[in-house]
Amino acid sequence: MEKPIEDYWTRRLTDLKETLEKNNFDVFLAHDSATARDIVLEEIIPKAKPESISWGGSLTLHQTKLYNSLKNRSDLKVLDAFDKALSPAEAYELRRQALLVDLFITGTNAVTEAGQLVNLDMVGNRVAALTFGPKAVVVLLGRNKLVNSLEDAMIRIKSYSAPVNTRRLDKKTPCAKTAICAECSSPDRICNHWTITEKSFPKGRIRVVLINEDLGF
Repeated sequence: MEKPIEDYWTRRLTDLKETLEKNNFDVFLAHDSATARDIVLEEIIPKAKPESISWGGSLTLHQTKLYNSLKNRSDLKVLDAFDKALSPAEAYELRRQALLVDLFITGTNAVTEAGQLVNLDMVGNRVAALTFGPKAVVVLLGRNKLVNSLEDAMIRIKSYSAPVNTRRLDKKTPCAKTAICAECSSPDRICNHWTITEKSFPKGRIRVVLINEDLGF
């Protein structure tokens, strides 16, 4: 076998696709980040026909280059709350407005073998949009986010995703220095809002793009 790792993950992601579909998610398989970008641009957006679009803070969004493809779209009302030219107050207000867009794009911190999306958020805008508000949601999901159980998802997020993200975002938290969660009370704490999405409601509102690459944290 020429590509044992890719073939292994193709099998795992194919099984996960079936599980997620049983949980009422629409699911797409992408063999790499470029294909994932094309699926969103050429399949999901034309079918959803959104008039407005926004996104949460997602490294995977940038790694797939979707951010660059979408931020200057003239045919859509684009709410980019992560535009560095915005003041903190302006960015916060756009995050509020983004909860009512037609299409919201985000990543996820983890997904279980049972097809549960597990997330831990700082502000809450990302998980709020995933739960309710936008007419449709796209979740970009790298293969490295797959874990066995809900407990494993929470351990992964607290022991890896959160400490790495505090460093990426230059937060002043204990885990940014030690790489170990201290259950801190820092003003910069990013671990504030848990969500577990067991099923998409309504059916098909959440579209999951499974990507056969390690992406995001």
